[in-house]
Amino acid sequence: MVEETAMQVWRRRHGATSKTVSGVPLPAAYGEPDAEYDRLRTSAALLDLTARGRLCVLGTDRVRFLNGQVTNDVKALVPGGGCYAALCTAKGRMEADLHVFQLGDELLLDLEPGLLPAVRNRLERFIVADDVELLDASGAFGLLSVQGPRAGAVMASLDPALSLPAAPFTIQSVPVEAFGEVHVANHPRLAGTGFEIYCPMATLPALAEELLRRVKAVGGGLAGWDALETARIEDGIPRYGQDMDATTLPPEAGLKERAISYRKGCYIGQETLARLHIHGRPVRRLRGVRFRGDPGVLPVTGDPLFLAGKPVGQVTSTAWSPALKEPVALAYVRREAEAHPEAVQLRTGNAEQHVRLVDLPLVKPEFWS
Repeated sequence: MVEETAMQVWRRRHGATSKTVSGVPLPAAYGEPDAEYDRLRTSAALLDLTARGRLCVLGTDRVRFLNGQVTNDVKALVPGGGCYAALCTAKGRMEADLHVFQLGDELLLDLEPGLLPAVRNRLERFIVADDVELLDASGAFGLLSVQGPRAGAVMASLDPALSLPAAPFTIQSVPVEAFGEVHVANHPRLAGTGFEIYCPMATLPALAEELLRRVKAVGGGLAGWDALETARIEDGIPRYGQDMDATTLPPEAGLKERAISYRKGCYIGQETLARLHIHGRPVRRLRGVRFRGDPGVLPVTGDPLFLAGKPVGQVTSTAWSPALKEPVALAYVRREAEAHPEAVQLRTGNAEQHVRLVDLPLVKPEFWS
């Protein structure tokens, strides 16, 4: 029997239930699904994202090497900067998405649960005469996330001398008394505000307890993967392994503005993505799906969409939306269906129902104003 880690004990003590995503166990919920969602939207929620992968890229050639592997401009990052990017095949299909942080003498890659081995193998294949080393830091550092409109207040209360990274996708190393040297990132996982702390495993439970106390002080509390997924779907944010996979071109998932630089030098997959950029939009793209009336049964991943009896799309993510008080979905939809957003049908099992295609996000930012 595998012995529990200190952080697993901490989660169990706080009532966490577990689920497996991409082969990795993680905290699904803490027994309060409605409250966990509300914390993300109205106050602040503490999430344990240690199940995500953390890969460090070291060596004198690290920046040049990684810049030639991913879609965004790593070379342009200053120390403390970061970006979102995709890792693609030569044909432009996605192998992963990742967040890159420039730590000065190393690059930190933040990856979806379960992706690290494949990403490491892919990068290692292209290390020839480069001075590049890949180091799995997942066992040395955990990741705690505070998301929600009061996240900044929570982080500021942690240490009066703490200067938070001001812009999204920026990071800084901060000595925090009792927890050692940590990396604090301005990293919204949703459409609002979010900060994250990369902390040594030895002090992670103590930091989690302290953050929980401060999150509760602003009316928040814990949140698990399920609440985060619901909010993610409402916000129209695709997740690799769910809405993106080895068949996906980044522009199909709406990553064109966020994850691709069309000004940088060569990288793997550039030719395909540049051609798509020049010649127009992709054949399909990720859209929101809303239901006309009660669907009876919540659709599932893979359910097909039809227009006049012809297949035009497929569902990738579904959730019950607390904000809209109805089921919602994300789906890839072919271009010809976009001219008829009210005429599309969704097939779940043996039942068909009319749905409406909408632009993302499903829940607009002004809803929370």
